[in-house]
This record gives sequence, structure tokens and C-alpha cells, in this order.
Amino acid sequence: MIENKPNGPVERMTWTWSRVAMWLPLFVILIISYEVFMRYILFRPTYWVNEMSLWVGGAIYVTAGIYAMQQRSHIRIFILYDMAPLWLRRVFDVLSVLCVCIFVGAVIWGGFGEAAAKYWRWELFGTAFDPPIPATNKPLILVTLLVLALQAVSNLVRDWPSHPIVRKLFDVAVTLLVLFLAWMALPALLAGAEEGSKVPLGWRIGLGAALLASVVLAVYGLVRDFNYTPEPVTELHDPAEEMELPDEVLTGRPPPVDEASGKIGGN
Repeated sequence: MIENKPNGPVERMTWTWSRVAMWLPLFVILIISYEVFMRYILFRPTYWVNEMSLWVGGAIYVTAGIYAMQQRSHIRIFILYDMAPLWLRRVFDVLSVLCVCIFVGAVIWGGFGEAAAKYWRWELFGTAFDPPIPATNKPLILVTLLVLALQAVSNLVRDWPSHPIVRKLFDVAVTLLVLFLAWMALPALLAGAEEGSKVPLGWRIGLGAALLASVVLAVYGLVRDFNYTPEPVTELHDPAEEMELPDEVLTGRPPPVDEASGKIGGN
């Protein structure tokens, strides 16, 4: 697969964090292998591997969709899309992005209160290991959906680039949105036990560092790609049409191959 390189503030964030998340499956494999060794070789099973694999696996499952959206590799049905003219394809793309944004807005609107409450009281899983799965993965779902919607709009702006001002305004708006959300999240990150927060200090420092990294990536993507305009989509084509294939191959009856010489048709 040829990977789409990041372009703009949204893609700089999704592409970079995907590079971090790509190592998480290896981490899950390692701890499960460790559990197998401890349980069946040393007969001393652990109490934390199962919950840890659920915790990390849930995070992988949630965030993988962002990278798929950035790479345009998500599942799409092209039965009508491929038969439509170029202008109608643009209409289809706008409608699909609009549906994504409506869905994301509804989920965030309905789930924000619960996610904030789980994070604020640092809700645990209720097992022997007792990891904070509800306190972390529930807010992660909403954050991921927000980035997914921004990535969908970014794809639309870059796959169908109109005037460069439109793309530049979108990139500036996204960067300002990231800065605004980071500013709004500061009270929750700085609040301690005296404010009623039960989030451990180490977690607050780690989440603050991740938030700062996202801000830096968004600003970096804005500055680096501000004057870059993607090539517009003119017409979709089938790469097979550019290949000159013999009629025998196209009809499903390839020419015979001489076994002695290994040449087609014995020539």
C-alpha cells in the first residue's frame, strides 16, 4: 500500500499519533506471551495482563479509524459513485462528510457529560488490577470522534481543492479549534484533590504532555503546509485502461506457453 503523506494540521496529528499507536499491538502480544509463560511454565498467573490487554486493545480499536480515514482506506460502497460524473461525486462526498459530522456531533452532545464524570471521579474497572478503563477510554471515544470528523472535512477540502483560500481558512480554523480545546481542558488537567478531582498527578502530567504535543503538531502542520495546494481531482480512471494487454488475456484465453523455452506462443 502506498501511504498518503500527511498534509495540514489535522493530518499531522493523526499521522503522528498513529505512529505511536502502531506499537501498541506489539505491546499486547508481549504481555500475553508473558502471561502464557507465567501461567503454564511457572504456574504463577498474573492478575493484570487480561485487563491491560482489554484496556490497550480498546484504545487501539477506537483510534484505528482515524488513520484509516486519513489514508482513505475506510470501507466505501462505489456502485453508484463510480458511475456518477465528477460533479455528482463531489455532491456524494459532501453529503457523506455532512452525515459524519452530524453523527459525531450527536454522540459528543449525548456522551460528554458521562465521559467528563467518569474522568473527574477517575472511575476504575472494578477488578483486582482495577485499571481506569472507564475514566480513560470513554473520553478517548469522544476525542477520537471529534478528530475523525475534522479528518473527514480535511479529506474533502484536499481531495476536492477549490480556491487555496478555502483550504487555508480551514487549516487556520482547525488550529484555532485545537488551541481553544486545549485551553478549555487546562482546568481539568490542573485540578487536584482540593477541587474534587481524583485523577492521579502522573496521569494529569501525561495527558497534559499529549495535549501539548497535539497543539505543537497542529501548529507545525499549519505552518509547513500553509502554501501547499494539493492537485485537484480531474477524473477518476482505471489503471488497467493504461495497460496494453493482448486480446487473448482480455477474453480469458491467454496464449499458450512453450514449456521448453518458457516463451509465450513458443516464440
